Amino acid sequence: MARFAVELVYGDNTEERLAVRPAHREYLATLVERGVLLVSGPYADQTGALLVYEVADEAELREVIAADPYTHAGVAKETRVHEWQTVTGAWL
Repeated sequence: MARFAVELVYGDNTEERLAVRPAHREYLATLVERGVLLVSGPYADQTGALLVYEVADEAELREVIAADPYTHAGVAKETRVHEWQTVTGAWL
């Protein structure tokens, strides 16, 4: 399994993002139940969000991201993906 840190950078379409947020959060809840999403949440300044996934590989991650309602709505102007090699920490 691989871990990925994914950063969403929100666009200026706040109203649209807030409208689709319930569906986005419902989708994320299904990923938590499956053990795919480890942690997620928006930045306090509401400019974006950080999500940490555990999947087989980047191809699976891309499928997960593609199915997210935020992706369909185009509310993130940028999605930054980094494979994350976790070493130590309470979450591990």
